[in-house]
Amino acid sequence: MTILEVIQRGTEFLEKKGVGSPRLQVELLLAHLLSIPRMKLYLSFDRSLTDEQVAASRALVQRRGLREPLQYIVGSVSFCGLELAVKPGVLIPRPETELLAERAWKHLASLPSPATALDFGTGSGCLAIALAHQAAQASVHALDRSPEALEMARQNAARHNLGDRIQFHSSDGFAQLPPALRFDLIVSNPPYIPSAEIETLDPEIRDHEPRGALDGGPDGMDFYRRFATEARAFLQPQGKLMTELAADSAEGARQAFENEKWIVEAIEPDYNQHPRILIARPA
Repeated sequence: MTILEVIQRGTEFLEKKGVGSPRLQVELLLAHLLSIPRMKLYLSFDRSLTDEQVAASRALVQRRGLREPLQYIVGSVSFCGLELAVKPGVLIPRPETELLAERAWKHLASLPSPATALDFGTGSGCLAIALAHQAAQASVHALDRSPEALEMARQNAARHNLGDRIQFHSSDGFAQLPPALRFDLIVSNPPYIPSAEIETLDPEIRDHEPRGALDGGPDGMDFYRRFATEARAFLQPQGKLMTELAADSAEGARQAFENEKWIVEAIEPDYNQHPRILIARPA
């Protein structure tokens, strides 16, 4: 079979399985399998694949047809221009979170050195690694309660030669952090999906991504209330907190912070003009 035939058959298969952008998905899987840039496929449509390559491509497409996330199949994702490893048990970074990363590193760059930052719930390490990469003067910390996520984050940091720039902490929330630590910035993409809504999500998310990184409690607000009551103790006097929001949680999150005497400085939109980033500081 040629590359084009594999793409066409795989596209038809994924269409029947209800996978979005099926041709793109097949092309990305095939480019991964052949270790070539996706666009090079277009220059090689007539190239014949070996029986082994055809069988391997079919296996990858079948996994995607079972709604396994593409990023888990290929084992990586791009975040802020950095290639990060991901696997089941670790949340897949989203493009919207890149906005939070950019907002955070620009803030760190505006502070006197050495600024300190904490990535709360680091997962793959995407936020901490982006901050360490872009804000060379900053001292970056990252915490997570999942040993699997922390190990992945450490590996990703080492992959980009940032292992000595980030201090990792195994902690359920703030509880196991050294009590003397104080940060100029706390940044987080916390779980914010209401518990009952998880079953309504796409199978890629519902059946494959770690529920602990998704479930924000009955109303999705558990972590915003937790930040409002607990984060102040770990901030410098002029420190700030930046957190990602669900599109419909902005006002609830604002209220949670204001109830605990925080000043919400801004709620900034994402690419679709939905509220996405809350920036607050203790009053």
